[in-house]
Amino acid sequence: MLVPLYEAVYARLEIGTGTRLLGVGCGSGLALLMAAARGADVTGVEPDERRLALARERLLPGPRTRPARPRPAPARLVRGGPEAVGGTGRGAAPFNTVTVFGPAGADVLGAAAALAEPGSPVILAGWGPPERCATTRVLRTAAPSATVSPAAGRDGLEELARRAGLRPDGSGRVACPFAYPDMDSAVRGLVSTGLPDAPDGPADPDVVAKDLTEALHPFRRPDGSVRMDNVFRYLIART
Repeated sequence: MLVPLYEAVYARLEIGTGTRLLGVGCGSGLALLMAAARGADVTGVEPDERRLALARERLLPGPRTRPARPRPAPARLVRGGPEAVGGTGRGAAPFNTVTVFGPAGADVLGAAAALAEPGSPVILAGWGPPERCATTRVLRTAAPSATVSPAAGRDGLEELARRAGLRPDGSGRVACPFAYPDMDSAVRGLVSTGLPDAPDGPADPDVVAKDLTEALHPFRRPDGSVRMDNVFRYLIART
């Protein structure tokens, strides 16, 4: 669902050969895969072992893999946060681009920026204005106790960057519709993100499914598909 966001950022920064990219909170590795396909040397850090396992499947060739054509260099995938990258033996300031496409605190951003060369871009991203993000409205209706990342707003990303010691240097907005072929796929897709979970742990799956189905009803189309229009905002900051 966030492919348009990744594409817009990579095109603007001209990600490609010569890019040494650190993806903080890389999740299941899709954004890293897209950067590697452009020729970038990518490293991902992710605290969730389940998502990191999916990233390994996407980015690391298996022992019997024999590709028919040259493929990008394998990614470096590390469990944890930016501080865990030191275990890769790559030395000081190994990166010239940092992406943080998910929620992160100023301390995490600061740790990631410390691994990048001076002047390198650090990309932050988040939900756009609430009135333009149908998915956040669905989540807040279906799971009011869940922790839904706040909208990036007018200055939210800038304030976060400054707290991390970074200098804002441009921003943009990208339409990222969440579209599913049917209601069941929409419910499973939203549950898989972990967003409907409460702060103290996963909620009852049956209750979550029921509440999501009700909240998604206004976004169901005559053909049975479900579509929620969203806008994401990104900020380019500099170390």
